[in-house]
Amino acid sequence: MSHQESHGSVKSYVIGFILSIILTIIPLVLTLKHVISGTTLIVSIVAMAVLQLLVQLFFFMHIREKDGDKPRYNVWALILGLFIVFVIVAGSMWIMTFNAQVA
Repeated sequence: MSHQESHGSVKSYVIGFILSIILTIIPLVLTLKHVISGTTLIVSIVAMAVLQLLVQLFFFMHIREKDGDKPRYNVWALILGLFIVFVIVAGSMWIMTFNAQVA
């Protein structure tokens, strides 16, 4: 019985690791050195976080790899997870807004 699992190469893991480190250091330097502030800082931190999420998905969780005719359960699980997070965040913001108007 042959069971093959797809794993990334060492080169792929090293590139992903280096990109993750860079995407962690950039917001840290922007914050500690007070290069930018306010809304621009928050937007840049969120942008780096989204980029780091994509790096993690592509380089470490192998989202882009195809397994032939097998269903893409990992992609569907990711979509479901994102939907659940969206519902929780949007619902929390809606409740907080409603509570702020009542008080």
